[in-house]
Amino acid sequence: MNRAYLGIGSNMGNKKENIKKSVQLLKEHPDIKVLNISSFYETAPVGYTDQDWFLNIVLEIVTNLDPYKLLSYCQHIEKILKRKRIIRWGPRTIDVDLLLYEGFSSNDENLIIPHPRMHERAFVMIPLYEINKDLTINHTKIKDIVNKLKEEEVRKVEYE
Repeated sequence: MNRAYLGIGSNMGNKKENIKKSVQLLKEHPDIKVLNISSFYETAPVGYTDQDWFLNIVLEIVTNLDPYKLLSYCQHIEKILKRKRIIRWGPRTIDVDLLLYEGFSSNDENLIIPHPRMHERAFVMIPLYEINKDLTINHTKIKDIVNKLKEEEVRKVEYE
């Protein structure tokens, strides 16, 4: 089993429900075990800013799926939850990103791991740091990455 980290976000419809459905679909896959789920974080949009705030989490999983099959399953979840890719960085019902995959890196056009912009994004790094303070990404400790993040609005959200 390989450890991997997924970022999940939504800013359309019932954001919390969209994320919970994604997590449930991951838990139902026989080759995926969810180990850890971060708190929910509300975050301002990045890139295309004329849209609602996002709700985000990060998951730690172990899986027997290779990185490409895991990516394919993440895209399958997006399809089930009716993600439409109309505007780059635009509104979406769900976004399921493969952030890290233990012992694997790739720069191919279909799969870039570690995720290419994750170290710039508080909405990924803060929940990731919450669930694993000992991670090293591209030879840099996650604590150092989090400490260097630019100002970006990120708020932890408490749900029942």
